[in-house]
Amino acid sequence: MSQVIYFDNNATTKIDNRVLEVMWPFFNENYGNASSKLHASGWIAEAAVEKARTQVAALLGAEPSEIIFTSGATEAVNTAITGIFKAYKSKGNHIITVKTEHKAVLDTCKFLEENEGAEVTYLDVNPEGLIDVENLMESIRPNTVLISVMAANNETGVFQPIEEIGQIARKHKVLFFSDATQYVGKMRVDLSELPIDALCFSGHKLHGPKGIGVLYLRRKSPRVVCLPLLHGGAQEGGRRAGTLNVPLIAGLGMASKIALNEMWDNNTHVSKLRAHFEHQLLEMEGITINGSTRYRLYNTSNITFPTKVNIKEFLREFAFSSGSACTSGTGELSHVLKAMGISEQEIKSSYRFSFSRYNTKEEVDLLLKAVFSRI
Repeated sequence: MSQVIYFDNNATTKIDNRVLEVMWPFFNENYGNASSKLHASGWIAEAAVEKARTQVAALLGAEPSEIIFTSGATEAVNTAITGIFKAYKSKGNHIITVKTEHKAVLDTCKFLEENEGAEVTYLDVNPEGLIDVENLMESIRPNTVLISVMAANNETGVFQPIEEIGQIARKHKVLFFSDATQYVGKMRVDLSELPIDALCFSGHKLHGPKGIGVLYLRRKSPRVVCLPLLHGGAQEGGRRAGTLNVPLIAGLGMASKIALNEMWDNNTHVSKLRAHFEHQLLEMEGITINGSTRYRLYNTSNITFPTKVNIKEFLREFAFSSGSACTSGTGELSHVLKAMGISEQEIKSSYRFSFSRYNTKEEVDLLLKAVFSRI
C-alpha cells in the first residue's frame, strides 16, 4: 500500500478544498492588513475577517461581537483561564476542572497554582470517563471563580453534561468555560441557549486550516471580563493583540459554514463507519471500548487490544494514535485513561481511531482485515 490510510482525525483533519479556495486569494492577491483603514486592500481584508466572524458565530449560535480569533485552541484556553482568573481575583482564587482535561487546561491551571496563588480542584471521573455532577456541586466554594470542563474528550470522545454543568455554574454565580475543540463541528452548539460563558475550538479539527482558533466570550447575562494574554495592539477590540491572519480566518469561516450546513449528513456517514468498525472488532476476544458508549462522539473509538498484541508494529499503513497528539512525544501514558482506572498494561495496548467524512467503508474494511489477520 503506497499511501497511509488516515484514521487520526481527532489530531487533525484534511482541509476541505472549498476552504483552500477561499483562503488562496488572501495570500497572493488581496494580501492587505485588516487593520489598514485608509485603502481598499485593508478594507477587503477587514471585510473577509468580519464575514468569517459572522460564519463562526452562526456555527456557535453566538453574536459576531463575542468571537475572538486566536492562533488556536491552546492560546484560547490560556487566555480564557488566565484572563478570567486574573479579572475576577478580587472575588476569589478557586478553579474547578477535571483530571481528564486536555493538557492545555491542566498545565494552565498548574501554572496558576504555582505562580498566581490559584487553588484548583481536579475532579475525578468514573470508569466511563464521566464526572459526578454532585461532586462538582460539592466542590464549589464561596471563592470559586471558574469551572473549566471540556465538552468532549480528545482521547475517548466522551462528552460531559455541559448544559447541566452550566446551569449549576449559573446557580452559584460562577463562570463556566468549556474547551469544545473536539465538539464544535460535530455536535450542535447553540450558545444562545447553552449556559456557557466562554468556549474555544480550533480550525484544523473541522477541516479548516491549522494555526487559527476561536475564543468565545459571552457579552451579556453575564458579560464576561477576560484580561488579554497578548498585548501590543488594539485588534479584536483590544482582547487579543496581533496582526490578524486573514487567509486562515477566511478559511475558518468557510469551514464553519460547511460544518453547519453539512453536519447531519456527515454525522450519519461517520456514525455508520464507526459502528461497523466497533461491531466487527467486538466479535473478537479481549477487545474493549474505553469510555461511555452512550455519551461519546460518533467519530471516536478508543480501543484496548489484547495486551500480547502490539498492533502499531503491524498497522504501519494506517494512521491512528495512542492518545493525544499534543503529548505523544513525551512518552507519558495517557492521563485520561489512567484517571478512568485503566491499568498501565492496558493503557499501553490502547489506541484511538477517529474517523471523518473523508473516510470510506472500504478503508475501514482494510483496517479490520489487517487487525483480523494478526489477532
